[in-house]
Amino acid sequence: MIAFVSGTVASLAPDTAVVEVGGVGMAVQCTPGTLAQLRVGRHAKLATSLVVREDSLTLYGFEDEDARQTFELLQTASGVGPRLAQSMLAVHSPDALRAAVSGGDEKALTAVPGIGKKGAQKLLLELKDRLGAPVSGAAAQLPGQSAGAQGGGWRGQLHSALVGLGYATREADEAVAAVAPQAEEAAASGVEPPVPQLLRAALQTLNRAR
Repeated sequence: MIAFVSGTVASLAPDTAVVEVGGVGMAVQCTPGTLAQLRVGRHAKLATSLVVREDSLTLYGFEDEDARQTFELLQTASGVGPRLAQSMLAVHSPDALRAAVSGGDEKALTAVPGIGKKGAQKLLLELKDRLGAPVSGAAAQLPGQSAGAQGGGWRGQLHSALVGLGYATREADEAVAAVAPQAEEAAASGVEPPVPQLLRAALQTLNRAR
């Protein structure tokens, strides 16, 4: 098992970081929140989980050991593969997931793309005794976002993520402006603008412009 990778970040893509380790570029699948913390040319250390399939070896990377362990625990639930587990961690931090499961917060789980009402109910039952109690007692929230910042921090988070992926400040500004109506619509309906989904929409906008 590859427990972690440590080296210089060689490149960043919307869902992948390439970390140079001993002259070898290791492609690591990461959430937008993790990628936003990385910078090309700088050193990074990521906790990793290797998923082995008949036709592939995929390395998933996380900012810390807690996220890696949560990723693996999530996959002990039926119907949860590495992609869905990663999506859950893209929307919620490990502690927020623990809080959601221990509190029976179905709405928090359905906020994850790919999880419907019935799926959320099933996951709450299966994961209740596996994830454990939340460490900080935090409500479900995006990784790196404090409870007090949930009200209007999506612009800063999205802009930082885009710049972290290598886009110029001007490009990031334009992409944030392009998805603002989508975010404002969510906010008007009482839902916190979903930064991971906004990031994907912003990247599509930037790709069309090139």
